[in-house]
Amino acid sequence: MEEKILEIKNLRKYFSIKNGFLRGAAANVKAVDGVSFDLYKGETIGLVGESGCGKSTLGRTIVRLYEPTEGEVIFKGQDISHIKKSQLKPLRKQMQLIFQDPYSSLNPRMNVNTIVGEALLSHGLVKKGQEYVDRVSEIIEICGLSSYHMNRYPHQFSGGQRQRIGIARALALSPEFVVCDEPVSALDVSIQSQILNLMMDLQEKMGLSYLFISHDLSVVKHISNRIGVMYLGSVVEMAKKKELYNNPSHPYTRALLTAIPIANPMKRKVMAAISGEIPSNVNTPPGCKFHTRCPYAKEICSKVAPENKEINPGHYVVCHFAGEI
Repeated sequence: MEEKILEIKNLRKYFSIKNGFLRGAAANVKAVDGVSFDLYKGETIGLVGESGCGKSTLGRTIVRLYEPTEGEVIFKGQDISHIKKSQLKPLRKQMQLIFQDPYSSLNPRMNVNTIVGEALLSHGLVKKGQEYVDRVSEIIEICGLSSYHMNRYPHQFSGGQRQRIGIARALALSPEFVVCDEPVSALDVSIQSQILNLMMDLQEKMGLSYLFISHDLSVVKHISNRIGVMYLGSVVEMAKKKELYNNPSHPYTRALLTAIPIANPMKRKVMAAISGEIPSNVNTPPGCKFHTRCPYAKEICSKVAPENKEINPGHYVVCHFAGEI
């Protein structure tokens, strides 16, 4: 049986704001609103959706960069959602994050040697001296750089090289779970494939589990085992990648797939288009969150929130008419 490394149960992250329309009354931005899924050892779950749907907030809440509002994050059998910050340090070795922007996420005043090795010293995994130099050199070489890069600073590297430094920093502590927050979106297309292949090679060598966040469905298809589709803070569909691409069952998933550029227009699938703007995640629509833009919406959709239904083995859809439209 596959080893379950992460369980997310009904996770919520709300940000409190002052609502000017209500004369200073407090309101909540529902960035993550009731997300549940499991992640297995060595698996990659891709997470896709429009900007602002809560993908990055979900990843940061899982690794406790943000404090959860409700729900559980169970990592290797331990509920870490509400443990004290002082208890988090040992877990940091096992859970890491690769940031989207490979430049702003690196301290411009630190050289590669310090950026990658800082955490090794903080956790007492190596001592200063030759052991430290050897370990940092080994990590950056695994990630496609050379040992002579150790004394250079972030501004002396290209975008792809900077992202390799970010990956090396994340993997320095030999984690088991990594949140990849759009790690290739800021890179040229020619460099994206190199970074994706590097991440897949490292996953195989080190037994890593990834939560891979992206807005690019073609990138997610390349690296993921399963894919979850987010809309307004909730996962509306999740399935194995072949099942999702061959049998998209939520209208929102179908709209996203239709938007993927295809070189041969004769092979493009024609699906009902969605219209309108994304609703506010402060005042989310009643019933199904997607009903205001859904071409198949009926009266029940605006009144009753749909349940998460399993329409095929491992294929879950949050829609009243899943499998019928």
